[in-house]
This record gives sequence, C-alpha cells and structure tokens, in this order.
Amino acid sequence: MYDLRQFRHFVALVEHGNFARAASAAHLSQPALSRSIQALEANLGCVLVNRHTRSVSLTAQGRTLHSHALRVLAASKSLEQAVRQVDNLEAGEIRIGAGPFPAAALVPRALARLLGDYPKLQVEVVVESWEALHQRLLDEDIELFVADIRELRDDPQLSVEPLPVHTVIAVCRPGHPLCRRDEVTFESISGFPLAGTHLPDAVARGIRQDIGRDHALSVSCDNFTLLAMLVEHSDAVCMAPRDVVSDALEAGRLVELKSLSAKVRHHSAYGLVSRQGRQLSPAAQALCEKIREA
Repeated sequence: MYDLRQFRHFVALVEHGNFARAASAAHLSQPALSRSIQALEANLGCVLVNRHTRSVSLTAQGRTLHSHALRVLAASKSLEQAVRQVDNLEAGEIRIGAGPFPAAALVPRALARLLGDYPKLQVEVVVESWEALHQRLLDEDIELFVADIRELRDDPQLSVEPLPVHTVIAVCRPGHPLCRRDEVTFESISGFPLAGTHLPDAVARGIRQDIGRDHALSVSCDNFTLLAMLVEHSDAVCMAPRDVVSDALEAGRLVELKSLSAKVRHHSAYGLVSRQGRQLSPAAQALCEKIREA
C-alpha cells in the first residue's frame, strides 16, 4: 500500500525533473528514491513517469496522481497543524489569501491584532485577484481568503461570509486638472487614465457604461501599492473603497473628487471565503475573529 512518504517522493521528482535532484532534495540516495517510485507504481499498477536519460516526464496516470498527491499532502499538513494548535495556538502556521483592497487595509490590521496575541504564530499571505485565490483555495494551497465575493456567493464548494460594506470613492493626486472643476462627471474623467484592480464583471460593465468607453480600466493591477504610487505621480484617477485610501487622504498624498464619488454606484463586497464543510484551524478561526473586529 502506498503512503504519504511515497507521495512526497513522487511530488519531489515532478518538481525537480530528474532522480538525482529529487533525491538530493528529499535527502535520499538516488537508488532509494527510485525504489520508492517503483513501489508506488507497483501499488497503483501503472507507470507514473517516463524515464529519459537526464530527466523524467509524466504519463497520463502520473499527471492524475500528481494533482491528487498535492491535495492529499496539503490535507495532511493541515491536519497536523490543527492537532498541534489545539493546546497551543502559538505553535501553529496559517497560509491565507487576500484580495488587493483587503490586503491594503483590513487584513494587515487584523493580522496585527492576531500577532499581538500570538507573536510566535507563522503567517503566510498570498495577495492575488479573487479568481486566483478561488483556485488556490480549491487546490488546498490556502486555508481561507478575504476578497470580493460578488461572483462567489453561489458556489456550492465555498463557505462565504459577507463583511461590512465600504463606500467606493474617486481619488487623484493633489493638483490634478480635475481638482479645479466644481463638478466632476464620468464624462470629464474619460480623457484621463483610470486605474484599478481587476474588476468583477458586473462592476466592469457599470464603469464602462458610466465613462462611455470599451475598457473599464486603463491600468489593471492587483498590487494596490503600485496603483497608489501611480495615481500619486500621474494624472490617473482611481476608484477604491474609502478604508483603503484613508491614510493617503489624511497624509495629503491623494485627494477625493467628492462630486464624482457621489456618482459612484458600486461599493466594496469583501467576504471571508473557505471550503464548505471544512473545519478551520484554530489559527484561521482566530484570524476570522480579528477580521470581524477590524
């Protein structure tokens, strides 16, 4: 019968591409790794890798096993972490995802509170679009994420908890030509670059209708620090949740186009997203509480 150790050896072989490098990474001799892979193939009754002179390639069965092995190993790690954390949350680890806007304000504030309570907790945060985080969650690469949930609410594989709504406002740099106007309309910003994160389809459609052009955004980027710097040093305009830009507004790095903000129809739609029916680790549960508080 195959075991987790054989799965780890197989995944290492796939990652490193040949037996010598994989054996070194797994701290095994090359013959020992070869025997482990052969035993796994014998147990499954199929050939998993094609052996070439200096490399290996996956067979169809190997590709299927690889995706399953990754999920099994991730689930095993999650189980081990959860058991270790039952009596001592500080010994735990957590790997989560955050959309660009939550990563700019909400998640750092929540993590600061969590690490204040549990300074030895190990945390890894992946910042990507909600689409990419959705796939990472299904692949067991992260335990939960905080992102826009507009297009995730009806997915039966997910547990989705909406978070409080933040108004979306329009911002630009101080001294922007639009700042001299008493009334800023969507038509008046159509001549300037519009920067933002990748948008849910419904929001993108609404912006295209408002500004009357084929593309909602001139610049799309899921790194909000980059977007903020761009807006501060160019004539680009950005629409973002107020909580994300509040520090920049207070510091005078950005200014709000208030007459345009009053016309913005969309708002934030943050939510906590995890796998349906999966028990979160104690560290993940503690983080969820800090996010709700924040």
